[in-house]
Amino acid sequence: MKLMTALVNVALNLSINMDNTQRQYEAERNKMIGKRANDRLELLLQKRKELQENQDEIENMMNAIFKGVFVHRYRDAIAEIRAICIEEIGVWMKMYSDAFLNDSYLKYVGWTMHDKQGEVRLKCLTALQGLYYNRELNAKLELFTSRFKDRIVSMTLDKEYDVAVQAIKLLTLVLHSSDEVLTAEDCESVYHLVYSAHRPVAVAAGEFLFKKLFSHRDPEDDSMPKRRGRQSVNANLIKTTVFFFLESELHEHAAYLVDSMWDCAGEILKDWECMISLLLDEPLPGEEALTDRQETALIEIMLCTIRQAAECHPPVGRGTGKRVLTAKEKKTQLDDRTRMTELFAISLPALLAKYSVDAEKVTNLLQLPQFFDLEIYTTGRLEKHLDSLLRQIREIVEKHTDTDVLEACSKTYHSLCNEEFTIFNRVDIARSQLLDEQVDKFNRLLEDFLQEGEDPDEDDAYQVLSTLKRITAFHNAHDLSKWDLFTSNYKLLNTGIENGDMPEQIVIHALQCTHYVILWSLAKVSEGTSKKEDMLILRKQMRAFCLMCQRYLTSVNTAVKEQAFTILCDLLLIFSHQIISGGREALEPLVYTPEASLQSDLLNFILDHVFIDQDEDSNSTDGQQDDEAGKIEALHKRRNLLAAYCKLIIYNVVEINTGADIFKQYMRLFNEMLSDLGPSFDRSSSAFCGIKELARRFSLTFGLDQLKTREAIAMLHKDGIEFAFKEPNPQGEGHPPLNLAFLDILSEFSSKLMRQDKRTVHMYLERFMTFQMALQREDCWLPLISYRNSLQAGGDDDTMSVVSGISSRGSSVRSKKAKPATGKRKLPEVWMSREQSMQTPIMMPSPHLTSTIMREPKRLRPEESYMGVYTMTPDQQQQHTHPQTPQPQHHQTPMDYNRRGTGLMEDDEEPIVEDVMMSSEGRIEDLNEGMDFDTMDIDLPPSKNRRERSELKPDFFDPASIMDESVLGVPMF
Repeated sequence: MKLMTALVNVALNLSINMDNTQRQYEAERNKMIGKRANDRLELLLQKRKELQENQDEIENMMNAIFKGVFVHRYRDAIAEIRAICIEEIGVWMKMYSDAFLNDSYLKYVGWTMHDKQGEVRLKCLTALQGLYYNRELNAKLELFTSRFKDRIVSMTLDKEYDVAVQAIKLLTLVLHSSDEVLTAEDCESVYHLVYSAHRPVAVAAGEFLFKKLFSHRDPEDDSMPKRRGRQSVNANLIKTTVFFFLESELHEHAAYLVDSMWDCAGEILKDWECMISLLLDEPLPGEEALTDRQETALIEIMLCTIRQAAECHPPVGRGTGKRVLTAKEKKTQLDDRTRMTELFAISLPALLAKYSVDAEKVTNLLQLPQFFDLEIYTTGRLEKHLDSLLRQIREIVEKHTDTDVLEACSKTYHSLCNEEFTIFNRVDIARSQLLDEQVDKFNRLLEDFLQEGEDPDEDDAYQVLSTLKRITAFHNAHDLSKWDLFTSNYKLLNTGIENGDMPEQIVIHALQCTHYVILWSLAKVSEGTSKKEDMLILRKQMRAFCLMCQRYLTSVNTAVKEQAFTILCDLLLIFSHQIISGGREALEPLVYTPEASLQSDLLNFILDHVFIDQDEDSNSTDGQQDDEAGKIEALHKRRNLLAAYCKLIIYNVVEINTGADIFKQYMRLFNEMLSDLGPSFDRSSSAFCGIKELARRFSLTFGLDQLKTREAIAMLHKDGIEFAFKEPNPQGEGHPPLNLAFLDILSEFSSKLMRQDKRTVHMYLERFMTFQMALQREDCWLPLISYRNSLQAGGDDDTMSVVSGISSRGSSVRSKKAKPATGKRKLPEVWMSREQSMQTPIMMPSPHLTSTIMREPKRLRPEESYMGVYTMTPDQQQQHTHPQTPQPQHHQTPMDYNRRGTGLMEDDEEPIVEDVMMSSEGRIEDLNEGMDFDTMDIDLPPSKNRRERSELKPDFFDPASIMDESVLGVPMF
């Protein structure tokens, strides 16, 4: 191909020389006869003839190479060769467009855009970009564009991100060349990619959106003097952004839209003066005012632009972390923060005053001071505007009871109360006055409320709840210890227990507020600046509060019980034995170990409120859509509750054997599945695969410390084996027990067994097996085979045979002796004791394990990857290694060409290729990474043609997937 490129270059030079010679000949011949030089005409004719002969010879060589090499190799079995062919033909068409830029050559690029390898498709797009970039060539590309436009549009959803990016850039060039080529449907398929989680794709889509919607300006706008505010040129463009955001119906992702357009439309997005004018000023004559919905969207977009300018990094999910800014970026960041502070320090009080009754707008506006340069309040002499801001926040606190609004006010005070700035005293005084009034009001209302006895007034209850909400929201971010909120809240909770008729929300917020009191006290004690009496008071309050939460676990109200349970799990984890680690031995008096009754109550709560039928936990009756939304919300709630409890197991706060009690719920689910599907169910069914996936994720919660979880894992395997063999098959011993498939689920926990424990569990399994069971190889016995293999792999190999179905050397048997133990610890005998008298035809009673040494599992050679006790033929081994999954073919397969084309494809055969696109629904849900691709036939290492992705199935038995989510109600700051 490089030789062909060199010949094309020679042919191009010959063509240029021929043109020059022809012009010289025509110029000489057009002279008057007296001035015409006949000798020169003959030389020019001779030169043109030689050039023509050379060009004919070069073209013959090029045709021979093209037809003899390119036409066959552009569909070579090796992707690299196909990529080279397409890359070079793109060079030829760009270099020598007169000869190569026609449909006879373009069709090869069009066909190859369906190639199964991403690198080949990428070369097609980059080659076309070089052609579409030159607007003079657009006329020659019209037929190609009309024929392959749909393919290019579909490639924006390519599973290879690099291909998708280049496809969008190519469409941007097409759009730049002509607005009429792409239809509205074509453009809409690109628009929604601005919300993609992959930033290069989103940025490319943002540039396309900008070119389509924002690049059409009137020529008069550039000639007119610059106008500001809502009269500026950017006003209509900002409105267009708002309209697009609302029409996209992805109202929770404004940050992603802003980030996508930040590079190409940053000047528009940072025109905050225009945004403020659109929100505050009256519309111009003949101008249509923004609706309430449009104002809400504009405020949200404005907040996202300020955050982007202040933080200079993409939103969550679009970056690996904060990158190091260059000197130019740092200067831009400082300039933007200064300008936004000067603008919004003056206008924010007016904005809050205008939208003070709208909770959503106020919540977004209150977040703006978090990004201010607070020093400008002093250097710019803007203290009066700070006072106006504090007054507006105070009025909002008194006016609203919405939790989001109150927490936004709390965060704003926290941002402004920075001791590094001179405005601290001014803000601290305003905050203290506000909290003094709220706490005094709460104590006064509470006293009257508790005196009313068993029949409290609804208005009084509402006043108590409103004030308590405000105090709780502020206590989350501010230390209110000096107001002694523990006594009043504890009195309120105790009254609720005694009378049993306390309103639900009052109890919930009282529990949360008391929780914050405990945590702030712990923070002060941990600093070492408090007195010894403070630690004793904290210890007394913490234990009394835990007892109070335990009493509320028996409440009739589910929401109250869930709140009490979550707080209990947090406190038990915080005040566990790990509190003294890291040189904090002084906190040892605060260590709290839950009593057996408390552990029992926590476990019973999980069994009664988490492991339940999902239909029982859905109370929505507002239609099918609301019902589904309610189920999903309830599902996440139950997952969080289970995660909170599993943390207690992992950190050894509660007895480790409670993990086995939770695992028993999988047995119950398995029984329910058997009752629904019958004993002959399909092990590849979604129900069974779902339970197996849950078991895999639950096994992850046991962590990496095998010694700590040894007893629980052993009990888990014992109960699982007994459950699998508990129900014999009514058809006789020749058929598997009804619950045998449960061993497939149990195998997910085999990796958590210590190396030497696997042998003991394996011997316990064989007590339940008969000689006939050990010889069975039918599909119905595969759970037993796979479970036994999971116990044998990596265990003590004194009595195990290593059988290979892959090696050409046949089966080989090796034995290795275990290393001498360095420590002695027996596995609990009770889990082996019940079946000591069972008749076992093939195995002797198992000896008790004495060695506890941990060794790394052996690394098996490829020919030793299948381990079993009984010899199998190679065909059987291959069948049982992956009984339901076809073996991948690790080789390249050439593409198939069997179909004749029309139009551009009359001369050659068009390859029949499979689509390599994602569905539009899959890409629009790209933020959740819920994508499945099944179109690749050529198998390569995953890093080259597959993107790692995680399944997000909402399972409430899935604590492992959310163990990194915070369930601790600690202060926000």
